[in-house]
Amino acid sequence: MDAKVKPTTQVATVKLLIGGEFVESKTTEWRDVVNPATQEVLARVPFATPAEVDAAVASAKDAFKTWKKTPIGARARIFLKYQQLIRENMGELAAILTAEQGKTLPDAEGDVFRGLEVVEHAASIGNLQLGELANNVANGVDTYTLLQPLGVCAGITPFNFPAMIPLWMFPMAIVTGNTFVLKPSEQDPMVTMRLCELALQAGIPAGVLNVIHGGEAVVNAICDHKDIKAISFVGSTKVGTHVYNRAIPTGKRVQCMMGAKNHAIVMPDANKEQTLNALAGAGFGAAGQRCMAVSVAVLVGDAQKWVPELVEKAKTLKIGAGTDKGVDVGPVISCAARDRVNGLIERGIADGATLALDGRKPSVPGYETGNFVGPTVFADVKPGMVIYEQEIFGPVLCLANAATIDEAIELINANPNGNGTAIFTQSGAAARKFQEEIDVGQVGINVPIPVPVPMFSFTGSRASKLGDLGPYGKQVIMFYTQTKTVTARWFDDSTVSQGVNTTISLK
Repeated sequence: MDAKVKPTTQVATVKLLIGGEFVESKTTEWRDVVNPATQEVLARVPFATPAEVDAAVASAKDAFKTWKKTPIGARARIFLKYQQLIRENMGELAAILTAEQGKTLPDAEGDVFRGLEVVEHAASIGNLQLGELANNVANGVDTYTLLQPLGVCAGITPFNFPAMIPLWMFPMAIVTGNTFVLKPSEQDPMVTMRLCELALQAGIPAGVLNVIHGGEAVVNAICDHKDIKAISFVGSTKVGTHVYNRAIPTGKRVQCMMGAKNHAIVMPDANKEQTLNALAGAGFGAAGQRCMAVSVAVLVGDAQKWVPELVEKAKTLKIGAGTDKGVDVGPVISCAARDRVNGLIERGIADGATLALDGRKPSVPGYETGNFVGPTVFADVKPGMVIYEQEIFGPVLCLANAATIDEAIELINANPNGNGTAIFTQSGAAARKFQEEIDVGQVGINVPIPVPVPMFSFTGSRASKLGDLGPYGKQVIMFYTQTKTVTARWFDDSTVSQGVNTTISLK
């Protein structure tokens, strides 16, 4: 199902968005968009031609001339309207997302909602894009800063959050006065396109938001294009590193949020029921296809006795199509993803980990062709094992052991990734020690997936991130704007000339 194919008339084609118009691509390369629960072909997505990429960027460049001058209040009002439209169409958006991505309908609504929060934050741009002023820094001299847009910016988004992550990107870029070229995942672009339709309906002018589709060639074209000033990326470490290393030498600003191996420390004093529920939800929700999923639980001391109860908790989760009621774990995105996860489970067994719960080849009546992997639990996992070192991106929870909190912290800090981490404890002292000593960007205390709300910045670190600034919150305002510092002195007729001054000082 991953092969590129020629389009047929039986299935709808996903359009490009260029200059305010949804247009049919002239490409000869296409890919099926497949329902991962049923293998039904939902649509075909084009791999845009070089000319189409250039047209999208040219449209954004031309629109920037007027958009950058649009009053900040007018920009904010567009996003006030946009958040209303997203709310009104929440059910439809979630249904599209579930069909093409596989996650459950409630989780799909959560995907849209977390993006909606960023749209709401974008509507407060009047309080966000503020400069600084110092009056009379020297005799009659004022200094102030302007936060001005960069120009054409671009975003490259992954398959696992086809609503939330595009909504992390283009609203904040556009509301700060930039124009945007978006490349969604070719695996599930349909909900992204519906969100773009609503964005135009909200009042985003022609050319301010453009969408192109494709694979490696289109990614490279974005990295190389001289008229693109900044790139925001979320996806795998391999592709993110490529994007960063290719785009940075061209003078672009680049932020890449990449892979993870998120650990949660479980202290023996933690509330057992709440902790087991949190681990099961964070480890197996969205079929483990979250960059902030808990994929390793470090059991400290007597918490190591909780493994059987965690396994029983995992067994209660219902596997099935995301559209079915009561389903907890939907399919992974593709046949290739399913085969990769199953292969890593086999490797975990070979490496000596204890397979406490095997999720391979689950029985899902009515969806025998779906890409299903059930909740899987490995105990006695150690560094050096492939299942510990690699991001599995499936519903596989690895359990490691530690004698003390210090040993657990040392284990986490030795891992190269730094996206998210958590601790479960009722001890304030343990929680404070953890938050101070852990070398990870986003920390949860009795919160399994500590993705910050949009008033704060997404702060993954170390091997999980390239670039200094995060994709939303205060940091992204700095990413999408150039600070211009102005030093000004005004003279009137009463000003006494002090003659020629050849020093650097302002007097």
